[in-house]
Parts: sequence; structure tokens; C-alpha cells
Amino acid sequence: MIIRGASIRLTVALALTSVTLFVTSAYGQSPASPPDSPRNEVAAAQGSQLSNPGKKFLPEKPRPIELEDKVAAVMADNAAVREELRKMKEQQRTLLDLVDRLQRKLEGSTVAELPRPAQPQGPAEIAETPVPSTTATKAVLPLASVTPLTRRSSPAEAGEGSVPSMTAAQPQSFSALQEIENRYKDGIIVWETPENAKVPFLLRFQGTTQVRYLNTLDSNSTFTDHLGVIHDVHKRNDITVNRSMTVFGGYIFDKKAQYSFTTWTSAGASSIVVAGNIGWQFSKALTLTGGYIGVPGSRSLVGTFPFFTANDRTMADNFFRPGFTQGVWASGQLVKGLNYMAFLGNGLNTLSITANKIDSNLLVSGSLWWEPLGDYGPPSRPRNMYDDYFSSRKARIRLGTSFTRSRENRFGDLDNSSPENTSIYNSDGVQAFATGAFAPGVTLQDATYKMSAIDYGIKWNGLAVNGQYFMRWLNDFVADGPLPLKSTFDHGGELSASYFVKPKKLMPYVRASWVRGQFANPYEYGAGLRWYYLHTERLWLNVEVFHINGAPYSGTFTPYTAGMTGWVPMVQGYIAF
Repeated sequence: MIIRGASIRLTVALALTSVTLFVTSAYGQSPASPPDSPRNEVAAAQGSQLSNPGKKFLPEKPRPIELEDKVAAVMADNAAVREELRKMKEQQRTLLDLVDRLQRKLEGSTVAELPRPAQPQGPAEIAETPVPSTTATKAVLPLASVTPLTRRSSPAEAGEGSVPSMTAAQPQSFSALQEIENRYKDGIIVWETPENAKVPFLLRFQGTTQVRYLNTLDSNSTFTDHLGVIHDVHKRNDITVNRSMTVFGGYIFDKKAQYSFTTWTSAGASSIVVAGNIGWQFSKALTLTGGYIGVPGSRSLVGTFPFFTANDRTMADNFFRPGFTQGVWASGQLVKGLNYMAFLGNGLNTLSITANKIDSNLLVSGSLWWEPLGDYGPPSRPRNMYDDYFSSRKARIRLGTSFTRSRENRFGDLDNSSPENTSIYNSDGVQAFATGAFAPGVTLQDATYKMSAIDYGIKWNGLAVNGQYFMRWLNDFVADGPLPLKSTFDHGGELSASYFVKPKKLMPYVRASWVRGQFANPYEYGAGLRWYYLHTERLWLNVEVFHINGAPYSGTFTPYTAGMTGWVPMVQGYIAF
């Protein structure tokens, strides 16, 4: 009995021990609940019920204020995520637009086809959106180093709550792309070294092209000079690439060492000139240059082309002004607002005359202009433009003067085929060096040309008024026979007014010019409309009608033919980048 009772007690003890171990193991395997979890609240309530059997268990409901706080926090997080996604979508769209524009601009280059991902619609699509590879970007932009686009780590890599977004590498990429897109700086910057380069170098490409339709069929067929001789008037009805000019220029070895190479053509005159310049900028007040240039005897020859009121120089300007030649010149700004150009060259017109045929007489010319109220135009190629495309809120004034003197020979002056060249004409439309210009059968061999001009202009709020007055003397004649006079004096002027009825878009204008000469008094007047169909002053379409009476000058690249009288319509397109 004693043994059986001991055995029963041992069995019961072992069973109780097994139950205790099982319960302990089960509690050890269950996950721990957060201190504030609902499970703990229920457990606490159950414990309270066990200690107070008389009370019923009721789970505690969350308070309204706590629910509102949690909802507000969730909404704030969602708003932040949506804002981040919106920014990413805008950044991606901006980058794609930049790449598309660069692809369109780089014609003739090998352009890699870039993938254009669909616009993101949500976080999943953003994570899967392909990023343009740096290889493709460099193929489009060979002149820039582009930083690749990257993303932040995914939520698994960066921890809970992180949102995919672009890192600081993206603004750098946008900056590099923007730098290439803005490579147009008063021309196309083909190459430019950084500031600390061992060999400083800048290569800029500029181009000018004028396409013109001209109709002079309304003109009379002949004209009579002051000696009673009848001459034919050449009528025109044609479309020509009237001017086309390309310039490569910049600096090399030192920013003060400046250079340019120019190809200058006129299809209407069937001619071409290749020219070059070398210069050194000592300071803002002095730059010394040698090469081809327009003789600075008229305002239109001092950094104004082709930004005249009309697309062409006026009748009076073409009659009085000098032409183009080789020489050396000094230019700069003496004091603020006071600019100058002093020139020493071979003659009035020597673009296509070989050096062994140019006479030994040198030309001197100079121009001085004052802008007391500030620059007449922006510091770029249209610096001296006539119209007020930029709608100056403050009035701008220009006052200038020019003078030219040259001893001219008949052979050197007869060349009239080169673009922009002008021969010396009498006011009745006959070349001064042509046989019979002053007396029947007599030919002028040499003469001294002197010309002085005064110009003025004002621009304000889209309105521009510009004018110039000319005086020209021919004397010291040498001829192969007797002449009835020893000198001639001709004077005249030009005047134009323009106004932008729609800023930077539509500009109607009126213009007139006249000559009061030794043998005749020709004049012209006309009106036109200029349309800037893109948002730039470098590209426009021009329509004009003018009437002329007895043109005293003839030039194939101009709309004027000697002796012409009648109405002349023109339509012209211009690009000058």
C-alpha cells in the first residue's frame, strides 16, 4: 500500500510538471505585443475582471481625438508622397523636352535615339521608368560632360517610409544640358575653353542670309543725263539670295588676340569674297585690327548691318557712302557713351582688285558717335540697330559724325561686281569715271573723293526715328581731255520712323531719302511692314513698297538701277544669327 500510494503521488507530480512546462513553452512562442496594442488592453481588462469577478468586461473604445490625429497624419503623409511624385514627373518631362530640343538643333550630327518613357502615373511606374543612359546623352551632347541621373534607395534599402526621388545629381545634369542648350551667344559657340585653360580659345559661328523678291517693271525704260545722252534702264523681276555671309571668329592663345574668317557672297551680283581679320584688344578704349572692313564713312558701315529700318540701305546712303577695302583700324570707347573708329585703307572699293593693280594712294576715314543716355542697343550684334525692338523704357539717343577722304583712280573705282561695293556716281545716274560723264568723249582718270556725314537717332518704348545728312565733294580732276568744271558738290539725306504696334512682333515703318546734286535731284519714299514671326530679333519677314524718281546709283545687290523712276514692291526674308 505504501508503495502504491507513493507511485500514485509521483505520477500526479509528473503530470503537473508536464502541464506547467507546456504552458510556459506556449507563452514563450507567442509574439510579444506592443505596449499600447489592443491585445494588451484586452489582457488588462481580463485581469481586472478576474480580480473583480462582479464586474463585466467591456473593451475600451478609442477616443475621437486620437482617431482624428491618426487620420490627419496619414493624409499628410499621402500629400507629401503625391507632391514628391508630381515634382518627379515635372523634372522628367523637362529633361525629355531638353533632349528633344537638342536633337532637333544638332542637324548633321550623329544623334543617338533616346528612349522616351511614358509619363509616370504612380510610384510603381516611376520606379520602373528607364533613365536616359549617359552614353546616349553624350552622343547628343558631345561638348559637355553630363552627370547621370540616379535614384535614392528603394524602401527595402533605405528603410521604411522613404520615397523614390531624384538625388542632387539631377540638378547637375539639368545644368549641363542647359549650358549646351544656351550655347547660342550672339552666334553659335562651336567651342569655348574654360577660364583656366592653358590655351584660351573661342570659336563662334555667325551667319546672315537675305532672300528677296524684287519687281522694278513699273519703271521707265530709259533716262536722259545732264548732257542729253539717253541711257537704258535695266528692269528686274527676280528672286535672289541677295546676301549670304558666314563668319567664324573669336580669340585664340589669349582673349585679347581676336580673329575672324568671312565668306561674303551676293548671288544677285554673282560674286564671292573671302576675307579675314586679326586684332588685339589692348583695353576697352583701344582695339587694333587689320583685314577687310567697310570704310566707316557712313553710319550703316559701323557695326549696323543688317539691322537697318528697312532691309537695305537707302538710295541716298548708297549714293554717298564709301565701300569695302583692306586696311587697319583702331576702335573702342573713349569714355562711357563715346565710341570711335579710325581707319587707314587702300581705297573706296578694292575687294576684288589684286594688290599689284591698286594705286599707291591710301584712304583715311573715321567715325565718332555719342550715346549720352545709354547704349543705343543691346551689347551684341544688333548693338547699333535702327529700330526699337527691345522697347526701351528709357529714351536712347545717338549722335554721330563721319569723314572719308580718298584719291581715286578710274581702274580701281570701276569694279562694281563685288558685294556691297559702290562706284562713284554723278547725281544724274552716270558713273563719274565713265567716258562722257562730264564732257562728250572725255574720260576722268583720277579724282579726290571727300565725304562727310552727320547722323542722329532716338528710340523709346517701341518708337524709333533715325536720320543722316551727307555732303560729298569731288575735285582735283585729272582727265584725258578738257572738262567744263573743276569740282562737284552733292548733298542729301535720309529719314526713317518705325513703331512696334505689337511689341517684338509687328513693326510698320516709313522712310525717305533724297539727293540735291550737281546735275539732278533724285528722291524716294516708301513704307513697309516687318514681321518677327519668332520671338527673336534675328529672324524676320519684310514687305515694302517704295516710289523712286531718277535713281542716281546702280548696284545689283541693291534694289536700285540708275535712272529708275516708278513704284517698286519687295518681299524679303532675313536671318542674322
